[in-house]
Amino acid sequence: MPETEPWEYSLYIPHDPRAVTVCRRTLRLILTVHGLIRLVDVAELLATELVSNAVRHTKGPAALRVCWTGTGTLRIGAWDADPSPPEPPQPFTPALEREDGRGLALVRACADVWGWQPLTRDGNRGKYVWCELGAA
Repeated sequence: MPETEPWEYSLYIPHDPRAVTVCRRTLRLILTVHGLIRLVDVAELLATELVSNAVRHTKGPAALRVCWTGTGTLRIGAWDADPSPPEPPQPFTPALEREDGRGLALVRACADVWGWQPLTRDGNRGKYVWCELGAA
């Protein structure tokens, strides 16, 4: 499939921290088979942060969605069942021993653009947090 053809994958995951690794490895495989290996490192970081937040801060299932526009943009998103907006990205702090609180700041720093939207479908509620990377 040429890079000019759009495609989309969705991976539904249980509420389990191991799902983050499954998502990261699946994303690497998707990008590799589509000839987008140059995006793998940054895309993995972004997907890891988005999916980690979905698993860590909610109680239900989640999903990873990966879309290629065919015009050079990769969109990575994480859905979760909590309709609450994500915490705004905080500036990096010198507290290097902390292992949390930097996810969306990393997304903001590494992605071309990011955002979120509330979702309602068939009485279910949740949110979709996404970011985009240009292939250039």
